Formats: sequence, structure tokens, C-alpha cells
Amino acid sequence: MAQSAAGIERHTILGPFFRISPLQPEAIKSYFPGARSLDRVRIANAQESLRIVLRAHQDDLFVIANAFIRAGPDTRSRTLNWFAYIVNMNHKRRALQVDPREVASDGFMLNVTTIMDRFCEPFMDNDFSKVDKIDVRYFKRQPRVDIKDETKLNADQATADEYYSKKVEGDSNFISEAFFLTLAAHHYGSEALNSQLKNLDREIKYLDKHIKAMEAERPKLANSPHQLRLFEETLKRHTNVLEKTIALKHAIEGALLDERMQSTSLRFMRYVAAWLLRLVTGSDYKPGQETEMIRLPLSSENSEAFACLPEYTLQNIVDNFKFIFRFLPKIIPSAVGDEMIALCITFLRSSEFIKNPYLKSSLVSLLYSGTWPFMHLKKGVFGDQLMALPFANEYLLHALMKFYIECESTGANTAFYDKFNIRYEIFQVIKCVWSNDVYKQQLTRESKTNRDFFVQFVNMLLNDATYVLDEAFTKFPKIRSLERELEDTSLSAEDRQKKEEELQTLGGQATSYMQLANETLEMMKLFTKALSESFIMPEIVSRLASMLNYNLETLAGKKAAAELSVSNKDKYHFRPIQLISDFVDIYLHLGYSPVFVDAVAADGRSYKPEVLDRVTRILSSKNAKAPADLAQWEKVKAKFEVAKHELDQAELDLGDIPAEFEDPIMGDLMKDPVLLPSRHIVDRSTIVQHLLSDAKDPFTRQPMTIDDAIPQTELKESIFKWREERVKIAKEQALGLKGDQMDTTEG
Repeated sequence: MAQSAAGIERHTILGPFFRISPLQPEAIKSYFPGARSLDRVRIANAQESLRIVLRAHQDDLFVIANAFIRAGPDTRSRTLNWFAYIVNMNHKRRALQVDPREVASDGFMLNVTTIMDRFCEPFMDNDFSKVDKIDVRYFKRQPRVDIKDETKLNADQATADEYYSKKVEGDSNFISEAFFLTLAAHHYGSEALNSQLKNLDREIKYLDKHIKAMEAERPKLANSPHQLRLFEETLKRHTNVLEKTIALKHAIEGALLDERMQSTSLRFMRYVAAWLLRLVTGSDYKPGQETEMIRLPLSSENSEAFACLPEYTLQNIVDNFKFIFRFLPKIIPSAVGDEMIALCITFLRSSEFIKNPYLKSSLVSLLYSGTWPFMHLKKGVFGDQLMALPFANEYLLHALMKFYIECESTGANTAFYDKFNIRYEIFQVIKCVWSNDVYKQQLTRESKTNRDFFVQFVNMLLNDATYVLDEAFTKFPKIRSLERELEDTSLSAEDRQKKEEELQTLGGQATSYMQLANETLEMMKLFTKALSESFIMPEIVSRLASMLNYNLETLAGKKAAAELSVSNKDKYHFRPIQLISDFVDIYLHLGYSPVFVDAVAADGRSYKPEVLDRVTRILSSKNAKAPADLAQWEKVKAKFEVAKHELDQAELDLGDIPAEFEDPIMGDLMKDPVLLPSRHIVDRSTIVQHLLSDAKDPFTRQPMTIDDAIPQTELKESIFKWREERVKIAKEQALGLKGDQMDTTEG
């Protein structure tokens, strides 16, 4: 009977009423007949009429359900029990593979979610005056909603079980009941439909491709009637499945794109966001007021109740907003306050409060979506607030930089692509707010007061630039080779298809790498201009100089034209002249500094004056730089040459370095020797650079930090004295040589 999820729809008093929906298979067929061949206007008209019918039915459902809620305490309690039974029986709707026979139908669950949203409307006022009535102790009483099997925000099962085993006396108020039931209804109802839409898109692409491949095989069976008949039957079955899948997609979109329903849903999510912020900050935060009561990073005092909440509490907000940003953005400006920005910044800054790395990264995606140009809002629905909100001014940049470092490892097979997507989105948000000088001042402050953190961030920036440019540049010769092979008209159809697929894959990868490379360079230009002193720190400057020299040689060296020649460079976002110009900008931002100049000249691998001369010719011939910038570039180049000459002379003057003074990794004279846990002595700058990428002793692979490196004061003094002595001897020899020359001249 009603013991199963599907049985609730048929065998309870309200079930059959809530089951009525244009999302039922027969109704879908009547709204979208021959779905594969419908044009956009027909689809839009059918979706609109579907929404009108659904809205009218949901109004009736609300009248009925509301009457039960208001009929008296006993009826209200039984009605809430019925809604709770629905959500508790439908956990499998969020499984990776859903068997429709084991869960309630989509239409039924969407009706439940919508009616639960409507129950919350009376307390969802614009002043958030009732938000303090939502009691987090709900799950410690006798909760109707079962969250035992749900993943928690930041607690394992045992921790959550122990926390909830300590019961609290008393009954929960109606607002708390409605709030937590609605949260669950969203998770198993409308948000489950959201994720189903993504799966349907993939399914349709797969089926369409499969059917086209089958149709291409039809001519081969022309002489075999029996096989052709079987083939046609199979093809028809596949085509029917595709038709149904396309129709289902249109129907779900039609139902979910109801502005009234989504506006109510959005208001509910705002309430959830505000409630979560109050919970973790232990404050009386309300959107629209000054957010000064939120102090970051968060204190662990308020973390336990938050940690044991189901993960969907936060996931619902993210998924709902992302859906509306994508499909119904016009309802957002009138419905969003500062709570979404506060929520994203708070949990990116105190990311240890959330266990799931994908949930954390989706907060970046939310901010990024909010910066997309939209209608009259050039900086998106969040842009102006991110620029002006004191809370964002204070915490946004550090939160984004912190997560930029943290997302280095998401712990999944796709971690590599995930981290680059996240970093791309972080760059877009920073670019959106950069015109506000507050953020430049923030960056300066970070570099001075939080040096290790800043160095780690810049190191990641350099790693990314090096890696993505390298990867993109290695793809281009392969792409060019495939392009040439495809010009051969004698290629068989099978070989041509293979090569075209390979070209498409390589092209997709090269495009992704180049897009990120362009953005990473853009960031480096912004940061080196605003904060040049911080990029000449000893931990950074040598790596930065080497990266610039190496990539400039790749782009402007002798082999560049042959190796990086691909047709339609713009298709891959590959603009070599622009890249060269960007690199030159970074040299110009830092070229005033003798430390940077020495670092460029000391790069034995890639510093080549002839490459820099070729850069001048390229930029001049393409008019890619203003004459004043080119004149400045010539001056900086001259500084590099002088520094190179002086460094070479100094090396000759020093002669052979005693083994005990030589860095065993770099082979240079040490300036600041330190003893590692492995008992090896290296220069401090060497181990600092190593630890930025790999937190292990390079000799034993045991974990270590820079604090484990012990300064070798006596050795440092000996090196200094030896160097002074060698320089003194070299000077005396040079003076003696000059004297001899003068004597010879006079004679």
C-alpha cells in the first residue's frame, strides 16, 4: 500500500491530488508530440500552457493543504507527518542511478516542494523578522525529517550520531517544522529535477549521436531484408527513447521555469542563507544591515551545530541560485540582498567549516555567475555590491586567494580540470572588482602582513602560468601536424574520422589551456603593476624571471614560427603577439628593480639578448606597443645586458667555490645557509622555493616546513669573509693590471 515511495501517490488521501501534473508521461506526450521535430516557438508555447495549468492546479493544492494545516493541532500534525513521510521515503531520488519504480514521480515531488515553499511564505518577510524563530535544535528533539543517512556539512556519521543523541526537551514550533521540511523537499524535489536536467542533456547527446551512427550503417543492410527489418525495429526503439527524453526535458524546463514559483523558492533560499550565517557567527545578522557583526575567520565555538547539519542545507542554496542565474536571471535583481555575497565570502574564508571541496568551489561559481553582464548591469547582479560592500572590501580578496591555493588538490580524478576552472572563475571575480583601489590596498597589506601566504599564492600563479603555457604550446605542433594530414585527399573515411576526433580533442585542450594562460597573465599584469615590490622578494623573483625568459624565448625564439604555427589561432584563443606584449608589460612593471634585473640576467637557461631584440622587432612591426613603451623596453634590455656582464665578471672573480660553500641543489655560492632535518645544508632561498611546491625534505622526502631549517650563522660568516676576500683580490689584480698597462703606455 502506502509503505513505498511510489505508493504514497496512490494510497494516501492527498496523494492522488498531488500526483496530478503535466510531468506525468501521458501529459508530456500530449504537450510535446514528435518532440524531436518541434521548433522553438512550438516548444515555448507548449511550456507556457503547461505552466498555466500547473500553477492553477498548485493553487488548488495549496488551498486544500492549507485547510488541513489550519484545521487544528491534530490535523496539522498529521499533515506535517504526511509531508515528512514523503521526503523520508524519497532519499533514493538523489542517488546516482534512480529507479523510477522505487521513488515518487517528478510531478508529485515538484508539487510537494512548491506547496512547502508556500507554507513558508508567511514568515519570509523582507525584514527577516522571524528568522530567529528557526531553531537549530530541531534535529535534537523528535524531528520529523530523517537526516541519519545524509552526508553532513563537516562531520562524519559517528560524530553526528553522538551530537544528535543528546536530546533536547520540548516540541518544535511550526516555523522550524516548515523550514526543515521545505529544505528536505527542495533536496528530493525541485533540486533533484535540476540535476536530472543536466543528465538529460548528456543522454540526448549520446542517443542522438548513436542514432546518427546507426543510420549511417543502413545502406550496408540493403541486400538483406531480414536484417534490415530487425535493424529498423531497433532504430525505431532508440528513436522512441530519444523522443521521450527530449519531451521530458522540455516538460521539466517548462515546469521549473515558472517565475512565481522560482521567486518564492529564491526567497526561501535567502532565508536559509541568512539563518546559516547567524548560526556560524553566533550573531543577529540580517541582510541589508551592516555586515560588521560577521567577523572572519569564523570561530570554532559555533561550528558543531553547523557541522552536523545535512550537506543539502547549503547545497540547495547553491543549486537553486545557479539554476536561476542560468535560466531566469531577470528575477534575481529584485530578489537578492547581500546575504549571498556574505555567505560565499564567509565559507571561502573559513573553508575548513565545509568538508566537500566541490561544495566549496561552487561558492566561487556563484560569485562568478553574479559578475556576468546582465541587462543594464555591466558587472552583473553582484558586481556593484562586491565593489561597494564594506564586508566584501575587507574579506573578498583574501578569501579568493586562500581558495586559489586550497583548490590545488580537490582529491578527485578530475582535480586538474576542476582546479583550473575554479581559478579561472576566481580571476574573473578579481577582475570585476579591481577598479576599486581598496582591493589593491588589500593586496599590498597581504604581501606585508601575511608574507608566507602571499608568497604561496604568487608561487601557485607562477606554477599555473608555466604549466598551462607549456601544455598549450606542446599541443600546437601536434595540431598543425594533424591539420596537414587531413589535407591529404586519399585518407580513408575511417582514418579521417579518427584524426578529426583527435584534432577536436587536442583543440579543446589547447583552448582551455590558452584561456587560462591568458587570464593568469592578466592577473600577473594587474598584480605586478599594483604591487611590484612584492614580486621581487627573494622567494619569488628568480622563478618569476625564469618563467618570463623561458616563455618569451618560446614565443619569439628561432623555432617559434615553425612550432607554434596553427591555422586559425583565434579559435584556440592563441594570440602570440598579445602574449609577447603582456610579458613585456610585466618586465616593464618590475624593470626598475636591480633585484629583478639581476634575476633576469642570472637565468643561464633562457636569458638570451638576441631573443629580446627579436621581441622589439616583432612588437614594432605589428604596432603592438606604444613608442614610449618600446623606448622603456630598450632601457630595461640595456640594464639586463649590463647586469649579465657584471654577474659573469663576478663569477670569474670568485673562481672555484669551495665545496662546503656551494649549494648542493643549485650549485651556487650560498648566501644564507640552513641545516635541513636530513642534515644537508642548502641556501635558504633554495629550500623556500622547493617547499612552496613540495612540503618535504628534498633529500629524505620526509615532511618538513621552513621552521625546521636551522640557520648556520658561523658558516654564513665564513662564506661572507671568503667572498669579501675573493672580491678584494680580484680588485687588486684589476688595479695591478691597470698599473702595468699605464706603465707600458708611458714607456
